[in-house]
Amino acid sequence: MNLNDFLLSFIPLFVAIDIIGTAPIYLALTEQFEKKERRKLVVQAVITAFILAIVFIATGKVILDFMGITLNDFRIGGGLVLLILSINDLVFASDETRKPKGTIGIVPLGIPLIMGPAALTTILVILNNNGIIPTMLSVFINLVIVFVVLYYAEKLVDLIGESGSKAFAKVASLFLAAIAVMMIRVGITEVIKEMR
Repeated sequence: MNLNDFLLSFIPLFVAIDIIGTAPIYLALTEQFEKKERRKLVVQAVITAFILAIVFIATGKVILDFMGITLNDFRIGGGLVLLILSINDLVFASDETRKPKGTIGIVPLGIPLIMGPAALTTILVILNNNGIIPTMLSVFINLVIVFVVLYYAEKLVDLIGESGSKAFAKVASLFLAAIAVMMIRVGITEVIKEMR
């Protein structure tokens, strides 16, 4: 493996994961949790994303082909999950309804916010183009970056204060809804193109 192969694997996956875009959504989804709980969720999310990535590297293409599932199915399904969560947060939010269950680290943080359709698609592409070692290394380093960014993301909350955090959470939920609609739109558009 040379540096060029690594960079050609690392950069597309970094862009696909988009941790800079995910961090505000993470803060919105976890703003009612204590710091200790947030950090447990980060560990849970990163482990979930790593396991999914490894499974997908090992068996992704075979399983998808066997079951007749396309990556656009992932886009549409993941988008629907995010849209429901964001609408619930924007319209029906209260202290109780905003308290997600303990599995929030798995869905939606681990899947599909960190390891979503874009990242899974990218993994398949770079695996095909650059081989297993650069792909595995790029997954590992990207998830280390994700862990560090999300682990210390609450410092932003301390910086902007409680009321600022709540306002920020609403804005981030609106962006989450927009991201969800975009995922659904892209998935449906690609399905329509394939049918022509």
